[in-house]
Amino acid sequence: MADYTTITAGNQQIAVRKDVRIPMRDGALMAADVYHKPDDTPRPALIALSPYGKELQALSLTMPAQYRPSVLWDGCIEAGDIARVVSEDYVHVIGDVRGTGYSEGEHIGNYNAGGTSLGEDAYDLIQWVAEQPWCDGNVGMIGTSYFGSMSVLAAAENPPALKAIFVNGGHYDFYETTYHGGVMWLMPRAAREGRGGDSGWAFTDGVKSRMLEEFSPEEVRARVAERLTDADVAGWPNMFHLLHYPKNHEAWFDIVLNDLDGQWYEERNPITLAKNITIPTYLQIAQGRGWTMDGTIELFDTVQGPKKLDVLPYPPMNSRPFVDAHDEMFAWYDYWIKGIDNGVMDGPTVSIHVEGSNHTETGTQFPTREIEYRNLYLRPRHVLSQTPEPLGPEYAAPESFTQLPMTLTNDTAMISWSTATFTEPTQMMGTGAAHIFAALDQDDTNFILRLWDIAPNGRRQLVTTGYLKASQNELDEDRSTEGNPIHPHTSKNPVTPGEINEYVIRIYPFAATFMPGHTLLAELSNNEPMSDEHNSLLPPDAFHLPIGRPTTTTVYRDALHESRLVLPYVK
Repeated sequence: MADYTTITAGNQQIAVRKDVRIPMRDGALMAADVYHKPDDTPRPALIALSPYGKELQALSLTMPAQYRPSVLWDGCIEAGDIARVVSEDYVHVIGDVRGTGYSEGEHIGNYNAGGTSLGEDAYDLIQWVAEQPWCDGNVGMIGTSYFGSMSVLAAAENPPALKAIFVNGGHYDFYETTYHGGVMWLMPRAAREGRGGDSGWAFTDGVKSRMLEEFSPEEVRARVAERLTDADVAGWPNMFHLLHYPKNHEAWFDIVLNDLDGQWYEERNPITLAKNITIPTYLQIAQGRGWTMDGTIELFDTVQGPKKLDVLPYPPMNSRPFVDAHDEMFAWYDYWIKGIDNGVMDGPTVSIHVEGSNHTETGTQFPTREIEYRNLYLRPRHVLSQTPEPLGPEYAAPESFTQLPMTLTNDTAMISWSTATFTEPTQMMGTGAAHIFAALDQDDTNFILRLWDIAPNGRRQLVTTGYLKASQNELDEDRSTEGNPIHPHTSKNPVTPGEINEYVIRIYPFAATFMPGHTLLAELSNNEPMSDEHNSLLPPDAFHLPIGRPTTTTVYRDALHESRLVLPYVK
């Protein structure tokens, strides 16, 4: 008699093994659901792991794919299309990471920093699955976003049964996942706590705060008090609340208390670990959220085995339930796991969709073409020019904008600069930099830079972004190059109010062609609009922590202060 039940999805019969218990090396039992064709044939398995709950992932069997701005889009239904996996003759294994859902054990911190490594758990699960009679001993990974990050952590442990990984839309550098240029991004809060289009983690008593576990109550109180001296944090009700009441907010509590990069983030950083990956790795990322593209490219450069990189078209959010990219995924796994010679390795190593011209560039690395960095200077009258301003500040007077906190206004104050209309297609590809000479009337603020492609009819599409906490302006001089500034984000240096400083903002990688009749618009602000042409495509909580004090930013762009963008023009 079969030890599974059978369900019907569409016109397909699927065998389901519910709540399978898998022992970890420390004795904790991980819970997983297993889906396959209703017979006993051994098949390769694709494993999905997250803290979002395996029950939630089963909605892919009953809910059509949703795309933003659908209100049914749920950012946590990411394990893949169960029916499609089964129809392609794979076993789909969906597990709850330790301390979440129906799994035992303690989940301490994020990616279990300081606790049991999620990569080690993934190793144990992969090897257990490979030994089951319904598996033929070959394993891959599946899922987007958090699931993609788990694929990298698993591969870095080198389990023998894991033959290849296919990663779509992963988040990697843990610090950069939550602090963009030092500016706190709130979407990870949504993914953990269940807010604004996300169901959140399947919290249990096994999810614990590393800060509360490692430090005495007195030390925790001191850290909380210090964090509340940040007006941005103290002025945002959710931040204020969780710092006083961390229960059921443990994962986010730890992130808020650790606003600088360092060992806490680095010890489980997937990019740091990726040098250990030698199995075939296929990476995909969509344009529109530059920090994910940045991390994906860095990961691609780090992994050691056969690899491919696809930079996909805008917009940035794929479907939930996650059903996108399955064609490429199955071609990859059919080749590397099933041994089917389908030509998947005959194509280019790197494939880049170029926005604007909507064509594809191919090559062996990103950028795929030779580039040269050119300056676009910020000039009076909101002009971006290829030539610098010849007049000094007494004639080319600076201009200011004042951002009030959201307790007083929902408006976003900003300054913008625009190029003349392009007369011929102008392609750019790579990272960039913004050198902004500015004076503040406070000791800190956010710099938020957004670059837009403006069509002749006024339609705007976001090209890329840059973020910088003013107090974290220090550069890593050894690693930074022209057009590729790198900030360590390991310390804060409060700004002297009234002092003119040069702030260097990293512009995240992008690939775009500005077509004839179009213009490039650069917007600089301290906050970002809650909703506009771009943000309406993101979940409601996918914005950055607003500033908490009235702040006036004075921007200088004159002969003595050459504020400029440094952009990667394709030769």
